[in-house]
Amino acid sequence: MTKTNHEADVAFIEALAQLLRDNDLTELQVKREYGEDDSLNVRVSRVTQPAPASAAPAQIIHSAAPAGSASAEADIPAAPPEDPAAHPGAVTSPMVGTVYMQAEPGAPSFISVGQQISEGDTLLIVEAMKTMNHIPAPFAGTVKRILVEDGAPVEYGAPLVILE
Repeated sequence: MTKTNHEADVAFIEALAQLLRDNDLTELQVKREYGEDDSLNVRVSRVTQPAPASAAPAQIIHSAAPAGSASAEADIPAAPPEDPAAHPGAVTSPMVGTVYMQAEPGAPSFISVGQQISEGDTLLIVEAMKTMNHIPAPFAGTVKRILVEDGAPVEYGAPLVILE
């Protein structure tokens, strides 16, 4: 396989990066064939920062506050939103799949907020490839937050439940 330095490749890669930005994409992969034994494989990706979720509620709080206190609150920086995955009691998904909060439709949910649970109790089920995987509690405690809805898709490592 012979490799030839193509000056147009740099311009091509820059055009791909611009296309990524203009169309708000996170990844783009292209294979460019020059001949039988000569090609260019390019993968351009970027990490995007989500817009702060606290912007709209902060405006509502300021407009609902009395006129005298609004200027004082405007000088206080907004606290960064809490990341549930960083919580020490977060139980994360061990796989990609679909969450089910009960054993079968119409059955009572495995857990509810405020419920005391023991180590090993089933918190919920993650279905992956037609297999129902029971997610056990890693320790005893109280269910503080349930971060997923019944039937919702989850990714590997996504926070499911907060236990304390």
